[in-house]
Amino acid sequence: MQWSDQAIILGIRRHGESSAIVEVMSATHGRHLGMVRSGRSRSMQPVLQPGNSVEVTWRARLDEHMGEFRIEPVELRAARLMETATSVYGIQALGALLRLLPERDPHPHLYEALTVIVDHLADPADAGELFVRFELAVLNDLGFGLDLTECVATGARTELVYVSPKSGRAVCREAGERYADRMLALPDFLSAEARRAADHDSLAAAFRLTAFFLHRHVYEPRGLDVSSARDGFVHAALKALKAQSSAA
Repeated sequence: MQWSDQAIILGIRRHGESSAIVEVMSATHGRHLGMVRSGRSRSMQPVLQPGNSVEVTWRARLDEHMGEFRIEPVELRAARLMETATSVYGIQALGALLRLLPERDPHPHLYEALTVIVDHLADPADAGELFVRFELAVLNDLGFGLDLTECVATGARTELVYVSPKSGRAVCREAGERYADRMLALPDFLSAEARRAADHDSLAAAFRLTAFFLHRHVYEPRGLDVSSARDGFVHAALKALKAQSSAA
């Protein structure tokens, strides 16, 4: 059994004296693990770091085996990801999200999104907005996608300002106003008629929105705790945005 693919490294753990178990998100083979012989060598350590893009070849005697990776570097961005708090926490939080999906299930659109996000983690506004959209995509792939395109009550596609916590569907201002205290806010930048990028307040609302549905549909049923890296990323992104707005 053998295949080759483009991939981004998500995590590494020690295996024996000199080898490593490497976890990657690949373009067409999903999240995948494999052993890298001599993975802890001086030459391989800079390559086997979360966030790096690599060319990976997997080999195993049987498909159900873990198998071995041969890894070649494509883009080494790990050192750059250590420069800001949003980058440090962001790459860990993205890996935690992808671990909610079954191993080896292909999700090519998530791989493509991941390749974009890792290059924007240093910018808190871009990183925050892309991360929220990534969480929404993961929810969708898990079968719990939100419908933010039209009002669940009226079918309207304008003035969408709420999300129903029961259905996960958008609600327009007119239909939801009397129940506003029970609704989740739909941030401007996530609505179908979005005209501007995320700011501090809208991003904070978006993080609350995705956290609510991830907790209800994924973390709570599986008995999982929310990734501490997500909390760190959210705090760092919002803190940086607040500082930017104060400076302006």
